[in-house]
Amino acid sequence: MNHKLSIVYAVGSVMFGKLADKYKLKNLLTVGLLIFAVGSLVGFLAPNFWFVLAGRIMQAMGASVMPATSMIIPTRYFTPETRGRALGVTSSATAFGTAVGPIVAGLVTNFISWHYLFVISLLILLTIPFFRAFLDNEEGKVKNKTDLIGAFLLAGTLAFLLLAITQGALLLALIGVIFFVLFLWRIRVAHNPFIEGNLFKNRSFSVGLLVSALSSGIGFGIPYLTPLLLQGVNGLSPLLSGLVMFPGAVLAAILGRKGGKLADQKGNGFVAYTALLCFFIGYGILSIIAGSSPYLIMIVLIFAYVGQTFIQIALGNTVSRSLPKEQAGVGMGVFMMMNFIAGATATTLISKALEIKNASLHLNPLLLNYNSLNYSNIYAVLAILIVIVTFIYRGNFRKEIIKGH
Repeated sequence: MNHKLSIVYAVGSVMFGKLADKYKLKNLLTVGLLIFAVGSLVGFLAPNFWFVLAGRIMQAMGASVMPATSMIIPTRYFTPETRGRALGVTSSATAFGTAVGPIVAGLVTNFISWHYLFVISLLILLTIPFFRAFLDNEEGKVKNKTDLIGAFLLAGTLAFLLLAITQGALLLALIGVIFFVLFLWRIRVAHNPFIEGNLFKNRSFSVGLLVSALSSGIGFGIPYLTPLLLQGVNGLSPLLSGLVMFPGAVLAAILGRKGGKLADQKGNGFVAYTALLCFFIGYGILSIIAGSSPYLIMIVLIFAYVGQTFIQIALGNTVSRSLPKEQAGVGMGVFMMMNFIAGATATTLISKALEIKNASLHLNPLLLNYNSLNYSNIYAVLAILIVIVTFIYRGNFRKEIIKGH
């Protein structure tokens, strides 16, 4: 079910991003959060699985307004010189949610009922008055007609390609490619296409998307792979595994604002390299200690969490600066869409790798616990990918690094 929700998130993020170029952010946020609230009520009152699924899909539809707008708000309301601080606050909030979410979910599930997780979700309605007050000074928008055909073709492309990835179905992949070809055709012939073709001619934007997607996929070694390690090899409960991961996420949340300030003061390149170094140290050591003491894993996770938070700041700032004002909404929507696609792809590939039985390949000969060989190999591959991402970033953003922006 999570993969299907990723599809809704991916489509919704770019859809809301496109609409943000036409409508006021406060109205989009209000609509999105109200849809999310209705989905929460449906899930709470659900008498069977299908109503739960419907509620979760509605939640995903509504919540998809947040990823795009969380990137658009810093772009529109903060100058390039102060944007890093805003992105730092956003990344800190994301890291804090990552830390608290599994623990709250474990406590509610163990001591009350999973139904009440939907009730907790309703607290987000309290934020609507603050959004509407803060975002009240937007300029009027030019409301051109939305290219619904292009939106449908993009949605079909994402849906079929993500399903092909998660289910390993060649036929679905072929259908996804057909939708993609039609989408490219629509971009060329439509008077006001859903996504302007020249958006991807922007080299900084396109390379930023690639680096961000790779980094996002690498980042899933924390929230997806690590709990499986702690529960499957170390034998911890979901609640205890959440507690092991809690300190790293909290520290990343605290340092997120510092990372944003560093991006403004020393440039995105400095923050990006710091992030990639922390990522490499975290995953490199995890490939050695996988399956060992949870306390040791808890300490090493700090590096990985900080890397994940800092790379979000650096790349969000880099990509946002590459976009003209009139394309900021759809551009940042596409940015977040690529991250969701990368996440779905990463979780699928990680799942397939964990299914390998009697593996003989030892990517890290220093591994301490051979019961966690598959996990060690995956962490090692992620560390190698970090090196590749570092070279891609350096090769394409050298001028930015030199200038300190």
